[in-house]
Amino acid sequence: MATLSVIIPARNEEFLARTVENVLANMRGDTEVIAVCDGGWPDPPLQDHPHLQTIHFTESVGQRAATNAGARLSEATYMMKLDAHCLVDEGFDVKLADPYESGELETTTTTIPRMYNLYGFDWVCEDGHRRYQSPSGPCRICGKPTERDIIWRTRLSRKTDFARFDRTPQFQYWKDYKKRPAAATEIAETMCHVGASWFMRRDRYFELGGLDEAHGSWGQVGIETSCKAWLSGGRLVVNKRTWFAHLFRTQGGDFGFPYPISHEQQERSRAHSRKLWFDGQWPQTVRPLSWLLDKFAPVPGWHDAAA
Repeated sequence: MATLSVIIPARNEEFLARTVENVLANMRGDTEVIAVCDGGWPDPPLQDHPHLQTIHFTESVGQRAATNAGARLSEATYMMKLDAHCLVDEGFDVKLADPYESGELETTTTTIPRMYNLYGFDWVCEDGHRRYQSPSGPCRICGKPTERDIIWRTRLSRKTDFARFDRTPQFQYWKDYKKRPAAATEIAETMCHVGASWFMRRDRYFELGGLDEAHGSWGQVGIETSCKAWLSGGRLVVNKRTWFAHLFRTQGGDFGFPYPISHEQQERSRAHSRKLWFDGQWPQTVRPLSWLLDKFAPVPGWHDAAA
């Protein structure tokens, strides 16, 4: 039985094999990967490995349900959710688990690793003109055909430790928070996270109800896991001793979102979030949202004197 299961939900993810191989190469503890292939087999295929398990759904069940399925298959003490287009730090698994094992972190704490941007690829023409991580197509300088050149390295200049959410609710980066004294420690509290990766005890995940599939297939995951951590009486922290790098779908096109979601579906998901967290209808709430806002005050968009 593994100590940690890294659960990677994936639907039509062309970089899943790279992500899985990177995790397997950089783990240093008793760790396994559970890849959840949601609605199809990965292309390129995953290579057999003694520390890799695969779940396959013929019909897509959605990112939330896929993550829950991976957690149910796991028998590990800890679980980590990771997007299917990421790099991880060497020994990330040990560095995330150690604070729990030593008693530095409470069992009710959810941890995120420090996040960097992942430089995935360029489009390059025969004349050497490069176009950063955009949709395919001819060179925009000379009009000649382009081929994709995989870069796949961490952008150390693009770092994220702290985040918040607004009244929508919608995730927001919070760069200015790092100026506060509370942000200076190696393991620091944060109000929210983007949702691409988090780490916690697996029994704690199920105590909190797993991922709430009433939100819809995906979206609001970072806000959901953040609010569940804080409003249940626990904490959310960033562990700066380790990191992951995430490939953002900033350009759309060939690397767009694998789960189509309409504006109406987004609004339904946000309305569900507002009901749970703003209106206090989540059954396991022991702290109101006002407590969380006061803890991180001033919060931009919530307090008039926010900074």
